[in-house]
Amino acid sequence: MANLDDLPIRNDLKGRKPYGAPQLHVPVALNVNENTHRIPREVIEDIFARIAEATLTLNRYPDREFMKLRAAFAEYLGHGLRVDQIWAANGSNEVLQHIFQAFGGPGRTALGFGPTYSMYPLLAQALDTRYVNASRLERYELTPEHVREQILTHEPNIVMICSPNNPTGTPISLSCIEAAYDAVSQVTGGIVVVDEAYAEFAGDGAETAIELLPGRERLMVSRTMSKAFAFAGARVGYLAADSAVVDALRLVRLPYHLSALTQAAAEAALAHSGTMLSMVDDIRFQRDRMIVELTAMGLDPYRSEANFVLFGGVDDPEAVFQALLERGVLVRNVGIPNTLRVTAGTEAETSQFLSSLREVLGK
Repeated sequence: MANLDDLPIRNDLKGRKPYGAPQLHVPVALNVNENTHRIPREVIEDIFARIAEATLTLNRYPDREFMKLRAAFAEYLGHGLRVDQIWAANGSNEVLQHIFQAFGGPGRTALGFGPTYSMYPLLAQALDTRYVNASRLERYELTPEHVREQILTHEPNIVMICSPNNPTGTPISLSCIEAAYDAVSQVTGGIVVVDEAYAEFAGDGAETAIELLPGRERLMVSRTMSKAFAFAGARVGYLAADSAVVDALRLVRLPYHLSALTQAAAEAALAHSGTMLSMVDDIRFQRDRMIVELTAMGLDPYRSEANFVLFGGVDDPEAVFQALLERGVLVRNVGIPNTLRVTAGTEAETSQFLSSLREVLGK
């Protein structure tokens, strides 16, 4: 059998490793920001019923434009969005891939504010797009002035803004997004993508970049069902933007990219959005509880409006990671010095993490 080095892969892919976090079977898995709450039974029953109905026509291709699902997303998001302003794909990663396919490529540059979601540079590389890792300010915050300065300096065609940011949890103000849009319009006429994968955890009444869409035809807001909707295994992401952006993404998507079964499951979940999101309040409570208790341990949790907490003050992150793993608790070492990241789990999972961490640290 050949190995990877024997194959004639592209030169820029040689020596690279695929994206991925450890997939270990442990009692308490809090490493990939999943929603650890189970889907309510009433929703499961509706999903089963709709999938069963969809199987009756599996001999036919699904709706290529998935109009019912797009209408359901438009209704869920509100803000007067129309069906032709909605896109969806197999997870928000595929939505972002479509964006890079349509707006990136040779001779073009994407910019993100690091540390941020590690898929951005990987997507850029896969689509032969130069990637710039712009800096953040103290405690990983951003200001409109800093955002504008970085964009004017690097002149990107694609600006990626993750809000709340992964892996830090930092929310980004709408004024920062407005500054990004104005700056990139000035230098390249490029696009701004706001990745709101964790938006529902920010709290009721929180700002969303969807509010800024009118009049900004090169602004895009990406969302996912993986987090707040507890739908990570279903792989459904979506996007709100100007209808012309949706037409651009239709140019690069594969035919019939969303299966009939995926569409049916997502439509069922959205029909029960109130029930599906009822667990979000508890997740926020566990996140805020962790911030309080981590602080009491003498650690340094960062501001978070996501379903996870990045905390500093860890002298040896890898040793603490391994010690927690030995106790059946899996967290994430994201490579930021002296930090670890932990997902807010159920009350029992959060308690187990906190008690295990106290034991490891001798607190």
